[in-house]
Amino acid sequence: MRKYILAVCFSTLSSSFSVAFAQEHPVVAGPQVTKALEKEISAVDAQLFDAVFNSCDINKLSQLVTEDFEMYHDKWGKTASSAREFLDGISSMCERQKSGSDIKARRQLIAKSVKIFPMNSYGAIQTGTHNFYGIHADNKEVLRESGQFTHLWQKVDGQWRLARVLSFDHQPAGSGQ
Repeated sequence: MRKYILAVCFSTLSSSFSVAFAQEHPVVAGPQVTKALEKEISAVDAQLFDAVFNSCDINKLSQLVTEDFEMYHDKWGKTASSAREFLDGISSMCERQKSGSDIKARRQLIAKSVKIFPMNSYGAIQTGTHNFYGIHADNKEVLRESGQFTHLWQKVDGQWRLARVLSFDHQPAGSGQ
């Protein structure tokens, strides 16, 4: 009986402490996405992929990434440890495309897959799915693969810059995934 009374007393004290602690330290929701944030991230996302795939504009691209930029890719591992390394890689890809030794590509964002999550005092996370098309010499496009992405965007002096990229779950077209 004594053990039971002690257990009840301890349980009551514990519950009282938990309630008091919870009241002093309430759990609050993280920041909620706004239409304005969705519009801003969509705009810089479009600029980023235009600079990489459509125009091969390395100067524009350099304005869209942080100096400490990092990129991780499921097929190739860590592909960039800095903005310079990333820009050099894209520049090389563009040169190979011009010479015909690499296929030109186009990225299509699956708009309904995109989710954006604000990050207080930093920026935002963007996740989604995109398809990649190969463009042949006659401008015919062929779906080659799809993949998932997670981007960490940082707002620096009012301008969005991409800080981290996770590119994963790449699946060849027609693989049933």
